[in-house]
Amino acid sequence: MQFVDIAKISVKAGHGGQGAVSFRREKYVDKGGPDGGRGGNGGHVILKASQHIQTLMDLKIKHVYKAKTGESGKKKNMFGANGKNEIIKVPCGTLIFDENHNLIGDLKLNNQEIIIANGGKGGLGNSSFSTSTNQVPRYAQPGLPGEEKTITLELRVIADVGLVG
Repeated sequence: MQFVDIAKISVKAGHGGQGAVSFRREKYVDKGGPDGGRGGNGGHVILKASQHIQTLMDLKIKHVYKAKTGESGKKKNMFGANGKNEIIKVPCGTLIFDENHNLIGDLKLNNQEIIIANGGKGGLGNSSFSTSTNQVPRYAQPGLPGEEKTITLELRVIADVGLVG
């Protein structure tokens, strides 16, 4: 197995789901109204330190990581599902740098986590825009985009050096 101590990866968080435009129509309900739900939030990209990994070899092979997108809102004021987070396991002692080589974080301890890219927020449905003057809104918000970054991971190597003399 080859020892790799530097890896450059691209991460992309999930987009938020768009809000729904829907109207309540039931047989025995007089004057229905808007009932569009909110969209789900996009998933985050998370780095997690693990003591069971010693090298960044896996990150050298697969270097693009994407989190899942949130689902769109539904009728009957139902929220869309949130996107699933993408968890990337790295060895303990990993330094995280951005494109300008500024230090973002340092994962020293086992199971320590840091959110690298935040997922987008889901949009509001048309039931959220209903007011006394605008009782039938026919619009909803789109979801916000997730963050996109290119980061460099460096493994801090502590060598045991003994001087014989």
